[in-house]
Amino acid sequence: MIKRIVCVLLVGTVMSSCVSSKVYKDLESKYADLKRANRRMQDEFSALEQSNKANEKALEQLDEQYQKTLAEKEALQAKYDAALANYENLKNSYDALEKNSSAAIAANSKRNRELLSQLEEKERALAQERTRLDQLQRDLDARSQRIDELEGLIAAKDAKMQSLKDAISKALRNFEGKGLTVEERNGKVYISMENKLLFESGSWAVGGQGRKAVKQLGNVLGENQDIAVLIEGHTDNVPYTGNGQLSGNWDLSTKRATAIVNILLENTKIDPQNLTAAGRGEFAPVASNESSEGKSRNRRIEVILTPKLDEITKLLNDI
Repeated sequence: MIKRIVCVLLVGTVMSSCVSSKVYKDLESKYADLKRANRRMQDEFSALEQSNKANEKALEQLDEQYQKTLAEKEALQAKYDAALANYENLKNSYDALEKNSSAAIAANSKRNRELLSQLEEKERALAQERTRLDQLQRDLDARSQRIDELEGLIAAKDAKMQSLKDAISKALRNFEGKGLTVEERNGKVYISMENKLLFESGSWAVGGQGRKAVKQLGNVLGENQDIAVLIEGHTDNVPYTGNGQLSGNWDLSTKRATAIVNILLENTKIDPQNLTAAGRGEFAPVASNESSEGKSRNRRIEVILTPKLDEITKLLNDI
């Protein structure tokens, strides 16, 4: 439309003879203004179209909700109509009985009163049941919310343990392949250090390389105060034959676990209440003791990191 107007103006101007430069520039300026106005109107039209689509989508959602509510209303209405029809039948029966003989009326009247009483009792029971179901629904919604919170907490704990495992793997990277492994299982992080990295045979004194590895592990644990740390000492099945300071493999495994705890406690950021030392002796092997390689794998320290589950336990108790 704008182009047509401009063309008409130009044709008229040409036909009327020579056009001055000023008039021509004015026409050009008006044409540019009209083009900009046209673009603005097109932009506004596009915005209105998008708004209209959004409104149509919202309307569809409201219509779906309306249809659902309407179906529920119709179901309730059907139940009400059935109850009302039953009531009308009873009332009609009662009215018909009143026309019978006095004896029959008395008998039937008593029966009708009993039926009406039963109906009222059932209505009261139905109301009580509806109240109970409403309460159960509220309880179910509350439990569902707590379950969602529980799932969120568990996911957060799993993510934290995975992050902790990555941090420990990074800190102990230089010791991998030297009898040290880090893995995450069942929401816990397991750090296994074979004795060849930590101790001399029959000794519970930690060597230089082992001390370095334990202290680097302690640096990571010091930044994670909400983690429970279990240090387990393990041996192979060869009986201890050293001096009288130890009573056997179980005693040796316990002293080795305690030695690791003492090194960790050199880091003042670690809370001693988070640490537990345990000796397992030869009774929790990870490989067969029939070979030298298997015995070497069984002689180890395992550090087991477990997230504290106080929040999760509270939610479980509330469900």
